[in-house]
Amino acid sequence: MNIFMVGGIGLLGCEAAKCLIEKGHKVKTAALPPLPEGAPIPQEMEILFGDINKKTDAELEELLKGMDVFIFAAGVDERVEFPAPVEDYYYKYNIAPLERIFPICKKVGIKRAVVLGSYFAYLSKLRPDMKLPQKNPYFRSRLAQEDVCEAFCDDSFSVCVLELPYIFGTQPGRKPVWTILIEQIEMMDKLPFTLYPAGGTAMLTCRQVGQVIAGAAEQKKSGFSAVPIGMYNMKWNEFLKIVYAARGMGYNRKIVSVTPLMMKMGMIKVAADYKKRKIDSGMDPFNLPDIMDIDLFINPAFAKELGATPDDIDAAITESIRVSVESYEGRVKLLEMKGE
Repeated sequence: MNIFMVGGIGLLGCEAAKCLIEKGHKVKTAALPPLPEGAPIPQEMEILFGDINKKTDAELEELLKGMDVFIFAAGVDERVEFPAPVEDYYYKYNIAPLERIFPICKKVGIKRAVVLGSYFAYLSKLRPDMKLPQKNPYFRSRLAQEDVCEAFCDDSFSVCVLELPYIFGTQPGRKPVWTILIEQIEMMDKLPFTLYPAGGTAMLTCRQVGQVIAGAAEQKKSGFSAVPIGMYNMKWNEFLKIVYAARGMGYNRKIVSVTPLMMKMGMIKVAADYKKRKIDSGMDPFNLPDIMDIDLFINPAFAKELGATPDDIDAAITESIRVSVESYEGRVKLLEMKGE
């Protein structure tokens, strides 16, 4: 198959490209420069540097001619900070490109699209009682993204949204998103324990995400689908023990689970910081404790069906934290996450 991908030089897009090329497919990508230094980007992938959103419809049509599958492996998540209104930025990076490109895909005869989404959309549908979209712009925007994808589906065009959880692994030259976690827990280093929510999360490695993207691209399933993806389910206290070991503090760090109410008290300072810096958070800081108290787990059968195979999640977490610490301490300069 001939595959056009937006974001093919990113952490996840690059893994997908490697997997697709190994399976015999041809991959072309549009991506924002520069290339992350040292990244193992497949030489067989054709790279077109530039902002896809600045190309004319005629230019996009020319790029997409002869393609069989379109993959959107770009956009931003809730950890990227923006001024108010944050939902405008989620629309700009995660939704508007699809509204513009999908009609062109259909015009040139592309039959299938794969879009990287979020497992927070899955949670919103799983727990309507929590009213998460009403409280969190990011949740609302990811559901809106899925609505757009579904609206373009018909007998000749299908879309699969991959509802991705937390992902671990690194790409040389690119800054991991987990520097945020290092900043959060460092303030408790002098205490004999760490206070953290009692819940847990689904997760997988970036290599497994690449496999799942490739599997979704090869699928013949018609219509719209939104698939919750996860290979490992881990409580936060288990996860933090790996994090502390990666920071050189050993596996025996004591983790004390806190109630959502207690965590909400700590969010007062976070909310004040957002206000001071004029940041409009995609997640309500006072709703976050309730979310993190949940075991947001996913059956790995969905990911396995799309081709994900076992990997070393502990090693992926360790490497992500190691590079995050180096970046946080200023020992390395890496490319920041950006919208594409």
